[in-house]
Amino acid sequence: METLLYTPNNIQHLPALPGIYKFHNKKGDVIYVGKAKNIKKRVSNYFTSSKVHNLKTQRMITHIASIGYTVVNSDYEALLLENNLIKELQPRYNILLKDGKTYPYLCITNDRFPKLIITRKTTPSLGKYYGPFTSSYTIKQTLETIKKLFSFRTCNYNLSESNIAKNKFKVCLDYHLGHCKGPCQSFQDEGSYQKEMDQIEELLKNNFTSVKKVFKEKMLAAANLLEYKQAQQFKEHLDILDQYQSKSLIINPMAGDLDVVAIISDQDYAFIGYLYIKNGAISFTQHRVVTKKLEEEVSDLLPLIICELRSCSNSVAHEVLVNIPVELTMEPFSITMPKIGDKRKLVELALQNALLCKKDFLHKKSNYQERPNLTLLRLQQDLKLKELPYAIECFDNSNIQGHHPVAAMVCFKNGNPSKKDYRHYNIKTVEGPNDFASMHEVVKRRYTTLVKEQIPLPHLIVIDGGKGQLNAAILALQEVGIYGKVAIISIAKRLEEIYFPNDTLPLHLNKQSPSLKLLQRLRDEAHRFAIEFHRAKRSKAALHNNWEDISGIGPKTMDKLLQKFGTHEAIQACSLDKLATIIGTAKAKQLHDFYTKR
Repeated sequence: METLLYTPNNIQHLPALPGIYKFHNKKGDVIYVGKAKNIKKRVSNYFTSSKVHNLKTQRMITHIASIGYTVVNSDYEALLLENNLIKELQPRYNILLKDGKTYPYLCITNDRFPKLIITRKTTPSLGKYYGPFTSSYTIKQTLETIKKLFSFRTCNYNLSESNIAKNKFKVCLDYHLGHCKGPCQSFQDEGSYQKEMDQIEELLKNNFTSVKKVFKEKMLAAANLLEYKQAQQFKEHLDILDQYQSKSLIINPMAGDLDVVAIISDQDYAFIGYLYIKNGAISFTQHRVVTKKLEEEVSDLLPLIICELRSCSNSVAHEVLVNIPVELTMEPFSITMPKIGDKRKLVELALQNALLCKKDFLHKKSNYQERPNLTLLRLQQDLKLKELPYAIECFDNSNIQGHHPVAAMVCFKNGNPSKKDYRHYNIKTVEGPNDFASMHEVVKRRYTTLVKEQIPLPHLIVIDGGKGQLNAAILALQEVGIYGKVAIISIAKRLEEIYFPNDTLPLHLNKQSPSLKLLQRLRDEAHRFAIEFHRAKRSKAALHNNWEDISGIGPKTMDKLLQKFGTHEAIQACSLDKLATIIGTAKAKQLHDFYTKR
């Protein structure tokens, strides 16, 4: 990695090689990551006067203070590095492809007698994962089907050979209901149990033919032995399999594994339809809306999107079908744009999903714009606001006798919480319990940032408190230079009095008024968010102090434990033996004794 301070001269020294480039602002923060076949040529394009950029790109260019780059061996390596850096750094001017969802998986654990569990976390050491599934309903339906066909345990017993030999366990209700064959009491051996798990794996891989073959052989064998009741059970299992298979959209059993990605875009958004074909059946589908940050072409976005979608679906397909040409070699898989045949039909299906995604998105967007929330209309009337308060921000402070002072800001859009816009603040300039000064600081910090980064202001600011807190916030807005550009009020808790600037008499709204209820929701949400942050800060400080009181437990030991257990609370709940395996018996005893005495 090499970082250069930007001047027209040293841009000429950038390498004419494939790789990634990073733009830093004056603070050193990365504001954009890009890939290029020729770093020098690509970066120079940003600073060529003849090149016409849109307003967003022009704004980004004004913030560039230095440029860094990394040279790689191929375009595909540059793509992977770019994708990883965007996920890690989340630069302001890059599109963020994560959709915020965690999809459920079915996991066959690595236990001696494996379990089948639903999980949203993938830990390779735990077992084999199948999915992801598009919804909780789908995965539960799949699990219910598997339970009808196969017997397996759901208990958490450690079924080691020695534990079973010692008769440590008793069969549970699942055994009596026929859902488990009782391996905990040696009623089922490891070999026959594993055969059932192998069949479950085949089913999860969409290999219906092999699973049906096993049940058919068992049915015929039972019939030959005149065990007609058991033969009937196997026939019912075949019927269940047929019913389950009919719900799976089979494209072509010979198609194998494929990724299908279709993308369409307008000036501000890109819409993606994705299908993952596993063993000829659609295994996973998804559609996404990506907000364009600069002037990205869809041909530039598509390789990044392919990488992200394959990662999300755990795809192992060797071929990706797309609806637009991609000039990039992406080993170990190939990208093709089919013109005819079954593969073209798959692309058209993905494209149809992308078009429906666009239609739904634009419909919802127009509803938000054309049908304002009725409560907001009422609030606008009650508070005599000049414009509809679509975006409202509310502030609250929290401290105990001046200790660990914090503040919180919550944001409601169209009358609903917009949690991605929530912010909490550590009070930096105020000593002791001074609610007015704390409110002044946090309001000034918030709107200084918005003005500096040219982020739109809210339509209404709500302060939790009375006239004093309101005046402190007004002073902050005056210092930032936006007083009068945004409406501001405060709401006092006791009598629910609403104060306005330059008005000594408060407004009292009807207790049943939807306007008052919305303001109360805002105020209570800000209070909750501030209290949670304050409580977390106090707990962290208390735990930190506790660590310092334990002889022999230093920062390195603490880091080692936190890497293993994640939180202080998890460490505190850990057994002595488990602690000893990580930090040794002596330190573990000191730590365990300390928490036991507490």
